[in-house]
Amino acid sequence: MKVDNPNAFRFIMPDELYLLPEDKVAKPISVAAESVITTTAPVATTIEPVITSQVIAVTETLQPIKTPDTVFNYLGSNNKSFVILVSYAADEHMPAAHLAALENILKRKELALDDVAILNVHQYQPLAMARLAGELKPSRLVIMGKDALPQGIGNLPLNSPVQGKKTNVLYSFSFDEMMSSNDNKKAFWEQMKTI
Repeated sequence: MKVDNPNAFRFIMPDELYLLPEDKVAKPISVAAESVITTTAPVATTIEPVITSQVIAVTETLQPIKTPDTVFNYLGSNNKSFVILVSYAADEHMPAAHLAALENILKRKELALDDVAILNVHQYQPLAMARLAGELKPSRLVIMGKDALPQGIGNLPLNSPVQGKKTNVLYSFSFDEMMSSNDNKKAFWEQMKTI
């Protein structure tokens, strides 16, 4: 099918397939349609059609389309359904020093960055546990600090793994709390070994 007018796409395709986010705002559009009227003049010898054209202007106001944010921007590939929640206001994922420490911990567990998903929940506040579970499907979940707790997870004991229906959860210290205390590092590592 050949479509000459791009406005015709909205009639044959759902909006999500061709509209860019900046196109999903309310703005008037006008559609021009030609109407051909053919009449026959009653003349005895010849019949000539009379063709007139009319332009009909249709103004339609598009309503902004709010599409749900369904994709998380996380570090890693989540190959082993191991999700690590952190909260940093100034960083996209986490500071380089904290990431290096976390990679060393993962290496000791024989995991690579591709095996986990490191999600900075500060960008998604409030983050519901149901949304997190639905999109990332974690079998193991490590929550680094109270600021990284998702809504709806309930009360979790500090540094004590909890086995849920589908997910093994460890709520522990943030990296800021661990970097300043060797006791916190040891407590975290002892529990991290079991998850």
